[in-house]
Amino acid sequence: MKGPLFYSKILLFGEYGIIKDSKGLSIPYNFYKGALKSIENHNEASAESNAVLSKFYHHLREIDQNVVVFDFDQMTRDISNGMYFDSSIPRGYGVGSSGALVAAIYDKYALDKVTVLENLTREKLLKLKSIFAVMESFFHGKSSGLDPLNSYLSLPILISSKNHIEATGIPTQNATGTGAVFLLDSGEVGETAPMVQIFMKKMKEEGFRTMLKTQFIKHTDACVDDFLKGDIKSLFQNTKKLSQTVLNHFKPMIPEQFHQLWASGIESNDYYLKLCGSGGGGYILGFTENLDRAKSALSGHKLEVVYTF
Repeated sequence: MKGPLFYSKILLFGEYGIIKDSKGLSIPYNFYKGALKSIENHNEASAESNAVLSKFYHHLREIDQNVVVFDFDQMTRDISNGMYFDSSIPRGYGVGSSGALVAAIYDKYALDKVTVLENLTREKLLKLKSIFAVMESFFHGKSSGLDPLNSYLSLPILISSKNHIEATGIPTQNATGTGAVFLLDSGEVGETAPMVQIFMKKMKEEGFRTMLKTQFIKHTDACVDDFLKGDIKSLFQNTKKLSQTVLNHFKPMIPEQFHQLWASGIESNDYYLKLCGSGGGGYILGFTENLDRAKSALSGHKLEVVYTF
């Protein structure tokens, strides 16, 4: 048995903000992928994945059948026969490892699936997102459902508000351009749930809520608009502001050894860093107008280019 492939994703803009109705832009990242497979003789990784699927199965059984219904008989047989999720997507790195797994399980076992091959309406997107949010809560405690949605559709998704999402087109990459979006490997795994808890605790402070609205969401929305319009000059101005806001107010989400590197990029304008997902480790997202300069400034660190301007 080998299922279809489901890809990782990158939330270019909108981390934390989309919880409070900022815009967001999520794109598939086909470098990493996963598929459901079955083997009889497990290695350590596949055995661990099989055990996770077994626990996930019990979570799915608890979901209200008005939300989604699964073929549990088939799922039980497949898990007993050694099914696992064969994935190259790094876990705890902010690129949607659990989202791809959720999408794969929904695709294989959901009954009365929401059809997306034709007539992809906003209602369908919202319904899928709400189903995926309940499914993925097993992994994070709270989920927006956006990661599995991106993986399931393999399309860029624009979030305008909680109840307004749509598949979107993004500007074509410039293969000869000097600018780039890149992933910077922090070298450590980040856990989503503790980071979200820190954020929710901070949301109880009036000053933090005001900052979120007047700075973080304002700059995030501007970045999304600039990116979609292809206004590179304005994009980098707003990304710099967003990077500074994150450094000022989201320090617990940035691994400590990257605080100075983060500030150096803003001071030199060689690159601007932002959170990739919830932070706390995993990947950090970088934006630069000159990739060679950024590589030089970040020498000793592993950079992975995901989009070129």
